[in-house]
Amino acid sequence: MSFDFTGKRVLVTGGTRGIGRAAVEAFLAAGARVAVNGRSEGSTAAGISALGGGAKLIAAPGDVATLAGCAAAVDAALAGLGGLDVLVNCAGIGETAKIEDVDEALWDRTLAVNLKGSFFCIQRALPALRASKGTIVNLASDAGLIGDMDSGAVYCASKGGVVNMTRALALELAPDIRVNAVCPGYVDTDMVRRDGIERADDPQAAERALMDFAPMKRIATPEEIATAILYLASEDARFVTGAALPIDGGSTAGR
Repeated sequence: MSFDFTGKRVLVTGGTRGIGRAAVEAFLAAGARVAVNGRSEGSTAAGISALGGGAKLIAAPGDVATLAGCAAAVDAALAGLGGLDVLVNCAGIGETAKIEDVDEALWDRTLAVNLKGSFFCIQRALPALRASKGTIVNLASDAGLIGDMDSGAVYCASKGGVVNMTRALALELAPDIRVNAVCPGYVDTDMVRRDGIERADDPQAAERALMDFAPMKRIATPEEIATAILYLASEDARFVTGAALPIDGGSTAGR
């Protein structure tokens, strides 16, 4: 599928790695100017360098786990881009733990990055998005649509919050701003490989389990998720808002 974002101004939080980086690359290829957010100035600069640099990439560092970080990221994007047409909330963490092992720090860290960060980036970007009649795409998860024992209750709670926040904001911000979410299953990112496979007692068995989780018997590529993000942000989806689009190989179809 081909999209045209020529002249569009896009901010991707968590844009230095994984799905976020794939989204940045896809928007660039479609003609957009893209503000790339990483947690720090150093990680953002390294991410932009790895993407090849150039005038179409704007640094927008900020730790979106904090209100100040959300403001810094959005303000840098607005200053560099001169406005905003698309906000993609990709920043996220996926630590898992059974309920007996969850402490307050894990709860706060997960909810802060995955849910609070998305909300307050949207809030900060709202005047610019209203001016452009823009669009928002949030990164949720199949774990935001169903309970998932392997992902853990904290992660599921954070992503379920993203899904229902998306629906509520789609109603509140219509008709001027569209708000949608993508809900990936397992994706072949460094985070999934590190936390879901490499740290397992039996990495080969862990990788097989991830592949077998979806009926399609594989995990997604970051580029497949990026394509869904671009669709939801595009004019082709101009009548789509409040959607939580599973890109999960069927993992939620029968659960």
